[in-house]
Amino acid sequence: MRQPVSTSTAFLIGLAGASAVVFGAFGAHALRGTLDEAALATWHTGVEYHFWHALALFAGVLGLPPGRARCAALALFGIGIVVFSGSLYALALGAPRWFGAITPIGGVAFIAAWIAAALSLRNPAAQPL
Repeated sequence: MRQPVSTSTAFLIGLAGASAVVFGAFGAHALRGTLDEAALATWHTGVEYHFWHALALFAGVLGLPPGRARCAALALFGIGIVVFSGSLYALALGAPRWFGAITPIGGVAFIAAWIAAALSLRNPAAQPL
């Protein structure tokens, strides 16, 4: 049976998914013809990572067992979306190039989130493969 989640967690997951759609549509329609191809490619990368990790948040709530590792995974997926994708959106819109220095921090958050998700799935009683 699926564990219930808080209203704020449910809201944040919905916001992550909905904003991925909004940013994708904005990039495809409003920014086309405004940004050069390199900036559009940067925007697209931000949207891709945003969407995949919004889905990871949703799947994490549905499939990961409750516990500290699950909480860490969900928080880190959210941080990764904001820092990684957010910095790419900013760069595509003309933020100073040094702003890209924070993008890897978001990438590290994504990596840590996947590790935390894997840790939450482990079963100490299971036999090794």
